[in-house]
Amino acid sequence: MNNKYINIYNNLVNLTRNKELYKYLSKEDSFSDRLMMFLFHFAFFLKIFKNNSDKKTLQNIFDFIFRHLEVSIREIGYGDASINKKMKTYVNVFYDILAKIDNWSNMSKFEKNEILKNYLYLDIEPNDLVDYFDNYMLKLSNSTLNSFINV
Repeated sequence: MNNKYINIYNNLVNLTRNKELYKYLSKEDSFSDRLMMFLFHFAFFLKIFKNNSDKKTLQNIFDFIFRHLEVSIREIGYGDASINKKMKTYVNVFYDILAKIDNWSNMSKFEKNEILKNYLYLDIEPNDLVDYFDNYMLKLSNSTLNSFINV
């Protein structure tokens, strides 16, 4: 497996490990919660770079990330029979997230809260999470795709 995009994957994993992201959950965080946070980070990543990056490169990044997710799920112990079904579900959820955040910059805080609440089990309004993802998008937009790629 080509590891050209391993820095992107590792950065997304590290961002997902931020304990501050989970303090609003209505239960103790689980693999599913961490996966949702990962998918949100990746969705914002692709959203920012989709307009000014090569589509083939972004497709390769997408393929690489989901291959690594599949490996992680296998390491958790899911069997071969359920891996394909789970991966199909995760890819569909990811595309749904991508579609919902497409107009993120023009949404109200309430609309952004609703998107996050649809995927995460939260005790309160996720205003801090909205601010976090707004700042994350700003950071990404001030960077280049090449700054994330291991060349």
